[in-house]
Amino acid sequence: MKLLHIDASILGDNSVSRQLTAALVDAARQQHPGLSVTYRDVAAEPIAHLSGEILGAAFMPESDWNDTQRAERALTDTLINEFLAADVVVIAAPMYNFSIPSQLKSWIDRIAAAGRTFKYTENGPVGLAGGKKVLIASSRGGVYSSEQGKSMDFQEDYLRTVMGFVGITDLQIVRAEAVNMGDDKRATAIHAAREAIAALAI
Repeated sequence: MKLLHIDASILGDNSVSRQLTAALVDAARQQHPGLSVTYRDVAAEPIAHLSGEILGAAFMPESDWNDTQRAERALTDTLINEFLAADVVVIAAPMYNFSIPSQLKSWIDRIAAAGRTFKYTENGPVGLAGGKKVLIASSRGGVYSSEQGKSMDFQEDYLRTVMGFVGITDLQIVRAEAVNMGDDKRATAIHAAREAIAALAI
């Protein structure tokens, strides 16, 4: 079994989402001896945001690409291949200003690729990256699972949508919220998330 582990928090050792992805990967190793893990830290090694220059390579002959376009195309292909090869994808998704980190969005913009992970048809888009499990470690400073909070959630709903778009139907979210609302609430949220991880069949 192959697992792709994506971390995205800028908080280093203080990150809740990093704690949870580490726990998810540990659980996967225990359940699947011999697990092969590919790790990417998109905060420590950021992926360039899409630009006209990077995207433009798709619309010109390869012989006309400049050095940046060649390097970025190679990186995009690597990211897509890692994603497609994985049986399980573990994604750290801290909430920043009601959404995901821009570093994680850059990774998504590379792996959501027409012809590779989805295609357009006469009946609409069809995902091509199904058959894998996605586990998302969601961390939130406040509470956004309440009726009032849901109106400000552009984090978990976005990830469900984009993963569904590329064909993934097996998606689970482990959530720790209210982690910035006092030490007790932080500890309680992390403990509950770890208990949820221990009960998961990966």
